[in-house]
Amino acid sequence: MALSEPAQVFDAGSFAQFALELHDAAGVDETLEAIVQFALQAANCKHAGVALAARGGRAEVGAITDPIVETLYRIQIETEQGPMLTALSGHTVTVPDVATDDRWPRWHIAAASAGIGSALHVPMKISEHTTGVLSLYNAEPNAFTVDDEAIAHILARHASVAVATARHEVSMAQAVDARKLVGQAMGILMERYDMNDDQAFAVLRRYSQDTNTKLRDVAQQLIETRKLPR
Repeated sequence: MALSEPAQVFDAGSFAQFALELHDAAGVDETLEAIVQFALQAANCKHAGVALAARGGRAEVGAITDPIVETLYRIQIETEQGPMLTALSGHTVTVPDVATDDRWPRWHIAAASAGIGSALHVPMKISEHTTGVLSLYNAEPNAFTVDDEAIAHILARHASVAVATARHEVSMAQAVDARKLVGQAMGILMERYDMNDDQAFAVLRRYSQDTNTKLRDVAQQLIETRKLPR
């Protein structure tokens, strides 16, 4: 089978450049934006979006190229049914002809009304863990070929790694920031109450536990007000 035009234009070099751009993205939001914008160029789609797996098995909107994508995501999150949520379970979901596919009634009505002809939802995975879904939409029915689906899977793999890396970097930065705040708060306690570092940390931890407040937030409040929370 001959490759479709997107597969011919976007070769391995293009995807390598895309991976570098994702690596250079400043944070999670910037990474997601780069993913959906590249999808518009590389895949046979009019709109694109990324939904991320959230706690409790729910989903959250990550990035969109058009408000209709967010609308379709929100409908699925509210009704707890739809092709994106099905893909979030780890399986690729294709909707060849939105007009005749009524598996998810509310999504079907909204998508058809918005002029969506076909849709493709590909899970973003790290090992066997699904971290999100890449969604592609075309105005025409039966628009996505086998080659288009292959390109979407390549994008989803790059996206899953990039998002995981960006999230890890954010977590590391937050952890460093938290350690700095706790260190400053300990210094205040040590100076004011003539404590050693073990005693100062124990006080912060006790206040954190007693008030059900994150240690970082207890430290932040102490630094800003020079008082421990009540």
